Amino acid sequence: MKVPFQVLSVLTGGLSMALSPLASADFINDSKASLNMRNFYFNNDNRDGTAAPSKTEEWGQGFMLNYQSGFTEGTVGFGLDAIGLLGITLDSGEGRHVGSSMIPSDGAEAADQWSRLGATAKARFSKTELRYGTLQPKLPILVANDGRLLPQTFEGGQITSNELDNLTLTAGQLEHATGRGSSDRSGLAVAGGTQESNKFMFAGGDYKLTKDLTAQYYYANLEDYYQQHFAGLLHVLPLGEYGSLKTDLRYFKTTSDGKNGSAAGRASGYKLGGYTKGGTGEIDNDTWSAAFIYSLGGHAITAGYQSVSDDSNFTQLNQGGLVGKGEGGASLYLYTDRTVQTFIQAGERTAFAQYAYDFAGLGIPGLKASVMYLKGDNIKTARGQDASEWERDISLDYVIQSGPLKNVGFGWRNGLSRSEVARDQDQNRLFVSYSIPLL
Repeated sequence: MKVPFQVLSVLTGGLSMALSPLASADFINDSKASLNMRNFYFNNDNRDGTAAPSKTEEWGQGFMLNYQSGFTEGTVGFGLDAIGLLGITLDSGEGRHVGSSMIPSDGAEAADQWSRLGATAKARFSKTELRYGTLQPKLPILVANDGRLLPQTFEGGQITSNELDNLTLTAGQLEHATGRGSSDRSGLAVAGGTQESNKFMFAGGDYKLTKDLTAQYYYANLEDYYQQHFAGLLHVLPLGEYGSLKTDLRYFKTTSDGKNGSAAGRASGYKLGGYTKGGTGEIDNDTWSAAFIYSLGGHAITAGYQSVSDDSNFTQLNQGGLVGKGEGGASLYLYTDRTVQTFIQAGERTAFAQYAYDFAGLGIPGLKASVMYLKGDNIKTARGQDASEWERDISLDYVIQSGPLKNVGFGWRNGLSRSEVARDQDQNRLFVSYSIPLL
């Protein structure tokens, strides 16, 4: 293994050279830079089944150098953002790397280290901003995954406009993705798809009807895989001294596009994995959910329900069907995208509840905890019978509030899953994070 600080020096040096031609521009005065560090331990223990692995257990250190420029003066302002990512394997071991979604492979073993650089050109006119390059979208139709040591990133363009009061419009196109455990970019796909698409187009908006009510609509198209419509409604009801009640309604309609709509196209690899009606691999799904969150002081209680239609699993971008580039790892804009499972199987009906508490009310600011339980049933299987699954999650976070270790964060995630359509799993994640401002 190379010395970590030598690797980081090379990475930061390369980033500095990339930005040096812009050093004299006025936007440097508004620039921000930070070095984010994350130490991550991951343990996933499969409790049944004979297929390898029985356990995935790894430990790594991540460095994330972020630079954000201001904008040049003038009617149209220009700027440049950059990101440098470095992951270092601290422990893996023979037999414990198989099935990893955190560290890339070097043959049959974990790679000692991996890194990547990304840059994003940006332009601003009035209240509209155009970005092209490395992106990490957080939209209902696509959420960049940040659930391991380093984040997932995408390449493409995105425009965001706030020209109209209370209305935010977003549109863009993505061509490539780089997985959270990879240095290599790939095309785009869905779970089980083995062919790459290089065009993911999206558009939509959020409109605040009142200060307490927001309506959302988004459209997405992954060429040759699917088209997706999303509609959402968010409402917060203030209850005065009795807290507040938040209502979150979500609906997705997803249908096949291009080659996924033909038998020949699906046979060539433009297909969806898991159960599909007739075993065709064609995408055809409606998913809706309703969640209600009651908050009072440091307490928050969530109760909700989600329904997935029968013809195929819920679908969004997922590179897991592609091989050789460490593409695995995806996030979904669903309450049921949890520590272990996602509860998106065809026909699945999921009830869920969560209790969360912020200990600031007890004089321990920075300490938060939650426990969640989900139960899904009516899952369609190729054998014809309905199946079920459940999961219990515990989350604990603490950020030091003062002293020499101020802002150092600690986190623990524990997930216990039992399923009739997947292997039973016990999962633990432990992480320590800290950010150093550089500019």
